[in-house]
Amino acid sequence: MTLKPLALAALAAATLLLAPAAHADQQADAVDFMEAYLEFVDYGGGVIFAEQIPADEWKKMVVIDARDAAQFAKGHIPGAINMDWRQVLAKRNTIPKDKPVLIYCNTGSLSAQAGFALRVAGWDKLRILQGGMEEWKAKGGFDAAAKATATVKH
Repeated sequence: MTLKPLALAALAAATLLLAPAAHADQQADAVDFMEAYLEFVDYGGGVIFAEQIPADEWKKMVVIDARDAAQFAKGHIPGAINMDWRQVLAKRNTIPKDKPVLIYCNTGSLSAQAGFALRVAGWDKLRILQGGMEEWKAKGGFDAAAKATATVKH
């Protein structure tokens, strides 16, 4: 099974699992599709630490803040666009597939769910920021990422 049909099948499976009136055979098919996806996905689900991203790569990435608008307004990674984690599939046509995408929330748990949904829907250049905004701030944001990149190069 190729990636796109597998992604579509997994998305359909997830939809069936959430449908309250889904029949037992549809649920069994959904579980089979999800099992196939989980066997295919890479270990870690595309999680990355900010310091693993070279400073010059940040400019090339589409950075999505998956928190709500009020949290985004209080502070976000510079250049990030706000897209509530529940809306990523509804707004997927605004997210390019040909560029690297980084998605984050406060701690990484909601962005992991949004990232999973996008990966099932066919985004393969997607990474989830480990620890989210909290860890990014605690480690010093772009300054820490630049220092880590400089240390690796020397």
